[in-house]
Amino acid sequence: MAQPFNKNTAIGVLGAGTMGRGIAQIAATYGHPVYVYDTQPQALQAARDFLKRILKRQVEKGRLPAGEDAVILDRISFISGKFGPLARCKLIVEAIVEQLSVKQEVFGRLEEIIAPSAMLATNTSSLSVTSIAAGCAKPERVLGLHFFNPAPLLPLVEIIPGVNTDPAHVTAARALVDAWGKTTVLVKDTPGFIVNRVARPFYGEALRLYDEGVADAATIDWAMTEVGGFRMGPFTLMDLIGNDVNFKVTQTVYEAFYFDPRYRPSFTQQRMVEAGRLGRKAGRGYYAYGEDAERPEPTRDTALGQQVVDRIVAMLINEAIDAVFWQVASPADIDLAMTQGVNYPKGLLRWADELGLATVLARLEALQAEYGEDRYRPSPLLRRMARENQSFFS
Repeated sequence: MAQPFNKNTAIGVLGAGTMGRGIAQIAATYGHPVYVYDTQPQALQAARDFLKRILKRQVEKGRLPAGEDAVILDRISFISGKFGPLARCKLIVEAIVEQLSVKQEVFGRLEEIIAPSAMLATNTSSLSVTSIAAGCAKPERVLGLHFFNPAPLLPLVEIIPGVNTDPAHVTAARALVDAWGKTTVLVKDTPGFIVNRVARPFYGEALRLYDEGVADAATIDWAMTEVGGFRMGPFTLMDLIGNDVNFKVTQTVYEAFYFDPRYRPSFTQQRMVEAGRLGRKAGRGYYAYGEDAERPEPTRDTALGQQVVDRIVAMLINEAIDAVFWQVASPADIDLAMTQGVNYPKGLLRWADELGLATVLARLEALQAEYGEDRYRPSPLLRRMARENQSFFS
């Protein structure tokens, strides 16, 4: 049976990459002894060096007391080779490559050394938690803890039970993450969970507008930030995430939904990946990066901008409503996830209430009539609520 965590509880982190070291930083900052495992010693050294720099910067900025950076770093052990030291951990969070077979194999090996009451968590962003747990003898102690990058800064963590996960483990893990100062939402184990599912139209419909020649990348980004109030435009964000990463997530969600046209990837995005235009990390994506790079000027046409915003937001709202329809999460958690996880200017369901569900439905029906594509089909819940003049938060 799951026991409550405390600050003496050892936490394991599998993978010393960006997400792994971020999770390790959080746990160590809140007092836990932490064991970071990676098969590559150079990755462990890079993680240690990074954490040393970032913690020192926290002290310099007054966010940590003098000397606390060294104390936090001393709580973290960096290990390679055998899994042995992870045996003392009550929770191990996996943050390794997004390959189902690899995660299953690793979880199976970890089961052989950890205590019967210990939990295994995956930070997967797109794979099924139930599938990962299927390789375990005790799948009831496996769950998803999906942090967002950068983990120490972004507040949201999606808590995802698998079909066989013991509810007591979910309660204990959520209490622990809450104690770390995070905002948690409970999510059904469905493709993309909340954020990566609901956010697909932010990229997909922007690419569709771009492919149709409705507007160029700079104009769409301008529209979504200046007219729509989003913190970052879709093309700027895709370049930041990495076009290869974003494309892979889109492919994974599309395939997981049995090729539902609502999630169909864009040929443009595929061509960008094939051309090596992966975004900031490659020096070029939808925009050029570097000292002499110039950002193209958008067409600052308010009417065009509103057209872009209306179309993308209608698709986003429809996806959020469909997530409610399929009981992926509660309306409150869905709105919380989109504001805390990806910094949307407001929750999509609250936005739907403000616009009026009948207005959103009319926009989608017009798009579906124009294109004749199931991509634009309104959620059954949207149709019902619009017909009955209901709202989510009134």
